[in-house]
Amino acid sequence: MIGAGQEPDIGAVRQGGGGAVGQGGGGAVGQEPDGGAVGQEPDGGAVRQGWKRLHPLSPVVRFSRSLVGLVLVLAASTLTAGKNGSGSYVFDVVLVGLALLSGVISWLVTRWQVEGPTLRIESGLIRRDSRQVPLSRVQAIDMIQPVVARMLGLAELRLRVAGSRSEVRLAYLTQADARTTRTRLLALAKGSVVNAPNPPETALVSVPTSRLVAAVALSGSGITAIATVGLLVGIGLSVPGAVGWVSGSGLAVVLALITPAIRQVTSEGGFSLAEAPDGLRVCCGLVQTVAETIPSGRVQAIRRLEPLMWRPFGWCRLEIVVAGPRGRQRKDEPAGRVVRALLPVGSHQAADAIGGRLFPGVSVLTQAPPARTRWKAPLSYHFMTGGHDDLYAVTSGGRVRRVTAWVPLAKVQSLRFVQGPIQRFLGLANVHLDVAGQRFNKATFRDRGVTEATELTETLAELCRRARAPTLQPERTHDVQPERAPAKLPDSASG
Repeated sequence: MIGAGQEPDIGAVRQGGGGAVGQGGGGAVGQEPDGGAVGQEPDGGAVRQGWKRLHPLSPVVRFSRSLVGLVLVLAASTLTAGKNGSGSYVFDVVLVGLALLSGVISWLVTRWQVEGPTLRIESGLIRRDSRQVPLSRVQAIDMIQPVVARMLGLAELRLRVAGSRSEVRLAYLTQADARTTRTRLLALAKGSVVNAPNPPETALVSVPTSRLVAAVALSGSGITAIATVGLLVGIGLSVPGAVGWVSGSGLAVVLALITPAIRQVTSEGGFSLAEAPDGLRVCCGLVQTVAETIPSGRVQAIRRLEPLMWRPFGWCRLEIVVAGPRGRQRKDEPAGRVVRALLPVGSHQAADAIGGRLFPGVSVLTQAPPARTRWKAPLSYHFMTGGHDDLYAVTSGGRVRRVTAWVPLAKVQSLRFVQGPIQRFLGLANVHLDVAGQRFNKATFRDRGVTEATELTETLAELCRRARAPTLQPERTHDVQPERAPAKLPDSASG
């Protein structure tokens, strides 16, 4: 886990594995005349260091990320050359050479340095780009390790900067230098002593990969994929002449169905969660390892998912919605909103304990919608509840996939009163709570009476204004309390 234990002193210029400044080891660069050696003022003031390069093997990792596309191009070129009777592979060699050369040039023209309270990164050959990042605006620094980088002992640092639409990246450094640089940058961002040791982390929960595989198989996508495979196998065995179709088109359908499940297992496998003073530390990934810090103050909402097939085992999934830059989003996520899993699968006890650390002291009484809602939602009526207090709103709904959402009123951006044609006929309406500048469609008071929904909208609007006012906020806070030393959750072992 990143930041665990005491990190080495980084007061001197140091880049292991060929990234040293003014030293040998491949890719060394001399210091600028005004760069000087890295030093620290006696009062812990500004720190200055000379220019550094990334690790010399960075082009290899970058090349590996585009290797699949390159292999497809070379395969098509080889097949075309075979059909034309030409055995020349000049094009293939030139293409590979250009890909490697572009990576080497990118590495040669990229350099970085810490200059006082600013991180400077310069890159580009034809179009020179010089970026200055005020470390005081850095919110978190994550360490990413793709599979090739892990094999080479390298890691990438991604800096999340307030007010920036994209992340700042240092790709790649050795693992030791990545940890050292991360510690240094975070210390400068907080204005603390550079060589101070990291505060200890408290392990909260870890999820066995075997349980994650079972949970994915019992999810909606997993059951659909298994049923489709069984159907195709049955067709292939019972219908004469269908083996060719099953092995062709059927295989493509199966791959399309199981790809999301495989992606979820590889991205969330080996999951572990720890608590630190600067937020929650998430480490996961079987192929690409991601060590991410989630500042508690950026959590916009929490939601707990309970699929139907998980309930006999007492399992649930806990996710959070955080405000994040566009570079961190998936394709299906709106701008300014990022969904992260704090518990891919685990017990309700573990989920409640994690949620209590983000939103402590939540105790909201909920109530069901009016009885006439049965005419509109006869199957899910008994699972619709909602309520609020002065700080939080809680909603729940869903029969097959039950979703419970907790939203701090201080994070609510807008309220929406929505009424469809059937709801108008029955005298019902929905009240939606929008967070992080986008619609969080799971935080909804569904099918409330029109009078209740109107009063609820007015009441929540006033409570949201009070919750956002610093002078009116109660003593309760959403920040993680580092002085507590909670025991490891039961879910970390076997759940």
